[in-house]
Formats: sequence, C-alpha cells, structure tokens
Amino acid sequence: MAAPKKSKKEPPKQESAETSTIREYAEALVMAVILALFIRTFVVQAFKIPSGSMLPTLQIGDHLLVNKFVYGVRLPFVDKRLLEIGSPEYDDVIVFVFPQDRSKDFIKRVKALPGDRIELKNKVLFINGERASDEHGYFDPLPDRAARRPRDNFGPETVPDGHVFVMGDNRDHSHDSRFWGMVPIKDILGKAFLLYWSWDAGAFRPRWSRLGMRIPT
Repeated sequence: MAAPKKSKKEPPKQESAETSTIREYAEALVMAVILALFIRTFVVQAFKIPSGSMLPTLQIGDHLLVNKFVYGVRLPFVDKRLLEIGSPEYDDVIVFVFPQDRSKDFIKRVKALPGDRIELKNKVLFINGERASDEHGYFDPLPDRAARRPRDNFGPETVPDGHVFVMGDNRDHSHDSRFWGMVPIKDILGKAFLLYWSWDAGAFRPRWSRLGMRIPT
C-alpha cells in the first residue's frame, strides 16, 4: 500500500510594495482623523465671529481658537462635564450653547459669577452694590439713543448657582443675558484665547495686524 502524499504548503503571498504603501497611508490618515476629532472635541476648537456683538474687541470675520479643556472635559451630545478642572472667571470670553436655540453657539464675556448680585443703572454696571470694572464695554456714541430697559437698566438680580451672567462688549448692540437670562456653566464649550485669522469682507483682504492676537480679559 502506497504511503499518502504529503500536501505541499503554499508559501504566503507577498504583499506588493504598492499595496503596502497604500495601506500605510490609509492607516496614517485614519489615525490623523481620530486625533483631529479628539482634539476638536476635548481640547481646542476653531470658531468664527459672525456678528458685531463683541466689537471692538472682536471683529466680524475674526477666527478664534477656543480652549475646551480649561473648565474641564465636557462630554459631547449628553450635556455633561466629566471632569471639573477650572471655573469661569470675570471677563473670560466664552463660547457656549445658546439657551434659546441649542443648535447655535454664542460668544460673550462673563460679567458676573454664581451668587453675584448684578445691576445696570444708566449703562453703568454694578456687582454686589459696587461699580464694576468694565474696561471692555463699548457704547454707541450717538447721543439720541433713548435709555431702554433691560439694555441700559437691569436688575438687581442674583446669579443662581451653576450659572454666569454674560454680556457682549458692544453693549448697545448685543443680545445677551440682559434679554434672555443666565448661561448654565455646563453649557460653556470653552474659553477663547487666540485669534489665528481675520478676514475683512468689506475690503476683501486679511487683517494682518490681528493675526496671533490674544483675546483680552
């Protein structure tokens, strides 16, 4: 009886150099996308200024970097903060989810913190009964604008726990906490810290002098 023939093992197919290169590029691209999404979600995100509510500090067409880690790690889609690191401070310029339309992000300046008693008297800001430092506030120079409430006279009102009171620097042309209330701290996306690009649409040219400008607080 003849012995059974041993099956010959075929040698593994060698991956071509071209296929190997494509695979390496694909893996690198996937890793880059994952890293970019992680950074955008938890660390830094870019925002563009669409309106004049923060004039003259921020111009229409300014592009900002926002530190999303400064107040802690915020989980996307669930409106919860996983890790508390810091808290908003006076005059921080923050980006947050607009309370009246959660599909929009707003940018304003923090003017009062939890527990503060805030009041506006004829455009003058008072915190806990004392006139507040308000060097970034800009007011319309036209003398014929009549005093209005709540734009020019507001409160007194106490900021509840877990909230901040925000205002635009362009006080006569800003839709802010005077009109729609306080911002929950859990809805703050981050703190604006650097201007990396600015485009003047009217003049159709970049504002070179603003590039690299830190956001004043």
